[in-house]
Amino acid sequence: MMSESYRELAAALRERLAVIADRELYQRDSAAHLEKLKVVSKRITVLGDALPPPVDRQLQHFLENCSFDKALALIERV
Repeated sequence: MMSESYRELAAALRERLAVIADRELYQRDSAAHLEKLKVVSKRITVLGDALPPPVDRQLQHFLENCSFDKALALIERV
C-alpha cells in the first residue's frame, strides 16, 4: 500500500509530465509554460524532501538527479 506522501509525489511527477506535454501552452506562452514547469518541479523537490524515512536509495538518487520519469516508474512499481 502506497503512503499518502508517495501518492502526492507520484501525482506531482505526473503533473510535470502533463506540463511538458502541453505544447499548446508552450507555443502560445512559453514563459507561462516555463513557470508552470518551475512550480511543479519545486513541488516535487519539497515532496521528495518530506518523504518519511527510510527512503529507497534508488528513488533518492533519481530525485536528486532530476530523473523524474525513472522516479515515477519506481514509485508506480511499489
